[in-house]
Amino acid sequence: MSSTETLKEAERVMVVCNACRYCEGFCAVFQAMELRRTFSDQDLKLLANLCHNCRDCYYACQYAPPHEFSINVSKTMADLSLETYQEFSWPDFMKGLFRRNGAFTALISAVGMAIFLIAALMLKGPAGLFSTHTGEGAFYQVLPYGLIVFPISAIVVFLMYGVFLSIIRFWRDIGGKNDELMSPRANLQALWDALRLKYFDGGGDGCNYPDDRFSMVRRRYHHFVFYGFLLCLASTTIAAFYDHFLHWAAPYPFLSWPVLLGTAGGISMTIGTGGLLYLKPQVDKAPVSQRSFSLGISFLILLLLTNVTGLLLLLLRATPLMGTLLVVHIGLVVGLFITMPYGKFLHAVYRYVALVRHALEQSREK
Repeated sequence: MSSTETLKEAERVMVVCNACRYCEGFCAVFQAMELRRTFSDQDLKLLANLCHNCRDCYYACQYAPPHEFSINVSKTMADLSLETYQEFSWPDFMKGLFRRNGAFTALISAVGMAIFLIAALMLKGPAGLFSTHTGEGAFYQVLPYGLIVFPISAIVVFLMYGVFLSIIRFWRDIGGKNDELMSPRANLQALWDALRLKYFDGGGDGCNYPDDRFSMVRRRYHHFVFYGFLLCLASTTIAAFYDHFLHWAAPYPFLSWPVLLGTAGGISMTIGTGGLLYLKPQVDKAPVSQRSFSLGISFLILLLLTNVTGLLLLLLRATPLMGTLLVVHIGLVVGLFITMPYGKFLHAVYRYVALVRHALEQSREK
């Protein structure tokens, strides 16, 4: 389905839903929908990214398939949100990666691991890769400091710049003004909604996930992933401060802040990604966007592998396996960072921006 066809289908669905309004209390999509009588392209893109795909509306809808109206809000919004990621992504020549994300993710991760493996063998030799290294700076006995820090730093800068440009493009397209994006009140409301994953509760009883029964299980697994990611981000930030400002080289003691936070975050994300992957095969495919579904699987698998190898590296860092695990883990981290602006990761930032816009609209109505 082309972008124009997806927008037309989204408009058709929203017109029917706006006339019916049976699902008005379910989520932000219907709250924002009710503020409109007609739906422009920018309205539809906002609504699509407000959708958290809880699927409650699909099972509640009297016009869902096999009814002739064939109203499928979840699938339509997932299709359209994916097209917004592709439309506003940067650089433009990378847009096609959304259509081949699984193969791209696997290829980049494999290439990353191969590059670091070859570099370790060429620069440190087999003894450096397969020997036991302990104490401060042990990781740099496998891979030089510059080879670990500088490529990853460059990739992170590229990632942040690409995601920033993507957000600005999206914000302007949905009618947002530059100064409004930084509104303290709207951001506080959006942050509060995001931190508690408010719209993963459907109408209050949870998502219809993986089937038509109400459940909070998807919301809980997303909490594990979300807060695990924040803990790992805090761990990495503190480790960078230790290294660059205090000149304490990794690996750090088990009871240090980087290790404690990283371990808690890694375990949390492993539980969350593993749980979500466990649920995926059980999902009712009727309200599912196949393209978005596949994008989510590749992202979850890479995130899970990154966390598992990180935890194994922590547990086995004083053994001859440390070098191999370090190469594999860094290769996966590079693959994760490079693919982030062209995969499912974007749903988090786009939904947050949509929540800011929604908060602004809600405040104007009061």
